[in-house]
Amino acid sequence: MELGKVTALMKATALEVAILTGHLVLYPSGIVAERLSPGEPATTITPDSRPVLLLHGFVDNRSVFVLLRRSLTRHGRDCVESLNYSPLTCDLRAAAELLGRRVDEIRARTGHAEVDIVGHSLGGLIARYYVQRLGGDTQVRTLVTLGTPHSGTTVAPLADAHPLVRQMRPGSEVLRELAEPAPGCRTRFVSFWSDLDQVMVPVETARLDHPDLLVHNVRVSGIGHLALPVHPTVAAGVREALDAGGPAASGAREEGTGATSVA
Repeated sequence: MELGKVTALMKATALEVAILTGHLVLYPSGIVAERLSPGEPATTITPDSRPVLLLHGFVDNRSVFVLLRRSLTRHGRDCVESLNYSPLTCDLRAAAELLGRRVDEIRARTGHAEVDIVGHSLGGLIARYYVQRLGGDTQVRTLVTLGTPHSGTTVAPLADAHPLVRQMRPGSEVLRELAEPAPGCRTRFVSFWSDLDQVMVPVETARLDHPDLLVHNVRVSGIGHLALPVHPTVAAGVREALDAGGPAASGAREEGTGATSVA
């Protein structure tokens, strides 16, 4: 391995350790579901600012989105909420049904016809299942995924004892369902994947490639899996992905049709 790649990997690993340490401190604060403001009228949310729902990854909770949530609210998103699904969940599809009920509740409470979703890791796969298989494309304008195993990951083979992990393996029944035709799917997909994500094996599995989906893949350089929902450059990319104007952070360079790269 070249010296430059070794150095980049060491820096990314150090950052991952630092983020993990901070997240372990915050984790207890995110175990309890957030308390929603009762009965806020829809007029408090601007028409051009769709509600954003954040969905965490495997054995995680809403605390992973503390910085991203702050970034979104500071830049004009009036309604940013998160959903915790149970760590005892054994079927991705059950979590997708829970997500659908929450989306319906947000739409009814805010008066918005559509929401945006940001999913980290497994959360992105749950949201994708809701959009593709449960009719969620009529309620979700944009789905942003961060380090999501769209084609399955082979990391940590000993973790296969957990049903959710098995569903994230290449060739699983769930992934075969998601690979099926999805004609007319209305949701825009923006998939952020990192070249140093050691949870996504291979790293390209976090790219979303499906002939029927409107997808924009964004390659992120120099950070790992845990940094994706925390890094300010990714946060800027997420903000722009949720706006109609563009799917990637300012200064991103085009890699080709449907793809950009940010450093």
